[in-house]
Amino acid sequence: MKVYDCDYLVVGSGSAGVMSAIHLSAHGRVMVLTKKTSTESNTNYAQGGIACVVDDEDSFREHIHDTIECGAGLCNEEVVSQIIRGGPASIQELEDLGLAFWRREDDASAYDLGQEGGHSKRRVLHAGDRTGHAIEKTLLERATSVADLDVREHSMVIELITTERLGYPGKNRCVGVYALDRQSGEIFAVRAPVVVLATGGGGKVYLYTSNPDIATGDGVAIAWRAGVPIRNMEFIQFHPTCLFHPDAKSFLVSEAVRGEGGRLINIAGEAFMLRYDERGELAPRDVVARAIDQEMKVSGAPHVLLDIRHKDADFIRGRFPGIYKACLTFGIDITTDPIPVVPAAHYFCGGIEAGVDGTTELPGLYAVGEVACTGLHGANRLASNSLLEALVSAGRTASAISEGVPLDDVVDIQIPAWEVGAAVPSDEQVVIEHNWNEVRTCMWDYVGIVRSNKRLERARRRISTLRSEIREYYLDYLITDDMLELRNIADVAAIIIESAEKRLESRGLHHTLDYPAFAEDGAVADTIVRQDQR
Repeated sequence: MKVYDCDYLVVGSGSAGVMSAIHLSAHGRVMVLTKKTSTESNTNYAQGGIACVVDDEDSFREHIHDTIECGAGLCNEEVVSQIIRGGPASIQELEDLGLAFWRREDDASAYDLGQEGGHSKRRVLHAGDRTGHAIEKTLLERATSVADLDVREHSMVIELITTERLGYPGKNRCVGVYALDRQSGEIFAVRAPVVVLATGGGGKVYLYTSNPDIATGDGVAIAWRAGVPIRNMEFIQFHPTCLFHPDAKSFLVSEAVRGEGGRLINIAGEAFMLRYDERGELAPRDVVARAIDQEMKVSGAPHVLLDIRHKDADFIRGRFPGIYKACLTFGIDITTDPIPVVPAAHYFCGGIEAGVDGTTELPGLYAVGEVACTGLHGANRLASNSLLEALVSAGRTASAISEGVPLDDVVDIQIPAWEVGAAVPSDEQVVIEHNWNEVRTCMWDYVGIVRSNKRLERARRRISTLRSEIREYYLDYLITDDMLELRNIADVAAIIIESAEKRLESRGLHHTLDYPAFAEDGAVADTIVRQDQR
């Protein structure tokens, strides 16, 4: 088995991972592992933009207020302040790297700012409706020009390597990872004094999601299996408007469409959002998603409609070129047709318990971006705060690492070859596909937008059985990437269910029929889950 050495190992090639790697490359040798190509990440598919205070009519105080209000009592106010106040410097950093945010047509010195649900002001910087793609392209162009930064594609992490796992005495710490080369099937190890997890979220745990296929919760699962605490995983944000079409796969219709005047109407053509919230279409995502869910249940319709036909056609095509072209391929002209939409799993507000500087309970392990739970989002994420958090935390994490971690303290650690045991090549791939679909269907049916004790109990029993079957398969057969992803989504499903069962109230993104109200203020707390050893 090959063992590679580096000073800093970053897992994931989205904005959080690549920005962390760029910063760390100034201090030592960096390796980035990404399980497909480097451009395949949630960042690359982000349409809306980055929420940041850059306008004289806006203020940090108002952005902080909007974030905390949306977070429904679970935001860490100090964390919120740090990340929001760090935003302008991160925007400047992106611009210095060459990213051009859109400017106003009537004033090129001013940003063309969008407004999204939960924001009291226009503060979302964007590059059309493909902001994430523009950010990813800019960061990767810089990363590939750095001599001490090596991006290794098609490499999927299997497990963290810790001193406790290896039998070394003293305080447990992370010293690297075992990983699978998805193209050759070979298992290799990376030894490093610092491992930064920036693996994104896990929307593929659910049957319907806006996330790409890579989003299987890998970072949360491997950290949990290493004993790291996981926080607030019951809070899954369902984006209200994913395109509903039999040939469309995970295509998101940006919240910015509603920000520019798009209206939600039911199958009878009635606007309905004001019946649920005085903010209408600009209510936070949890409110909008539940409203759509209720309208669908009442009417029996499989979707609702997003209507922006009342806006000028040239404006629509110019402001949303990507959405316009994509919908057109499915026979929908958004300048003349309403867009059929449904809610879909979108963003994990919970994750690995971590600081703004990425620190976790396990020395040597850091977590940045969606895989981490810093306390910014609370019980519900304010739109477009995610890219802001990823960029600010990446810089803070790199600073903390470069100032505090010696780079020579794991060089003498001996990493043994991965134990294959009696495992043989699998001849039952159908088992993986069947279990994969069953996990996702179970989570969608029982642990979705609206929950209940009975639904969660059913989900827990079924996921427990599936995890036992998956573990048996994992031990009997040689490792494949499909097997690893199945194992991870099943583990993450179990974490979500356990977290949801612990929260005996409805708050933010967690809505349960058995506890429809907020708990008493004194009972409000984060949900912490640790490995259950099952």
